Amino acid sequence: MSNKKVGRVLNLFVSQSGVSQRIEKNLLSFDTLGVVEDKFYNKNIERSVLISSMDSYNLIKNYGLEMPLGYLGENILLDYNPYALEVGSVLQIGNTVLEITQHCTICNHLAVIDVKIPTLLKNDRGIFAKVVGDGDIKVADEVYLLGA
Repeated sequence: MSNKKVGRVLNLFVSQSGVSQRIEKNLLSFDTLGVVEDKFYNKNIERSVLISSMDSYNLIKNYGLEMPLGYLGENILLDYNPYALEVGSVLQIGNTVLEITQHCTICNHLAVIDVKIPTLLKNDRGIFAKVVGDGDIKVADEVYLLGA
């Protein structure tokens, strides 16, 4: 199995109960139940990690709108666009291994900034993954597509 370097981690985020904004982190720990510090930890294994691309934020910016990083609800923000990856594709980020489980559907909460955002990001919000290999991911870690 070969590994193909496809990108790099730009930002990491967690959601925590009682905190309305995403919390930016330099390092996150992952196990088979999800993102260890996240409020969605051990809730839905198939949707335990949300990966987004900077392309989503750039798309919004191209329409003259501003959206703060982390607003898409992502745990991992990449400089690589993984949205075309098929379910079952495997990424290694840092020493963590993630398997793509589904494409993210758009949430209406994104309309708070502008009503056009859910439509603009219909297929470009992110992808969900589950953790298949425990580990840590830090900002600037390289992203590899395994088996590519």
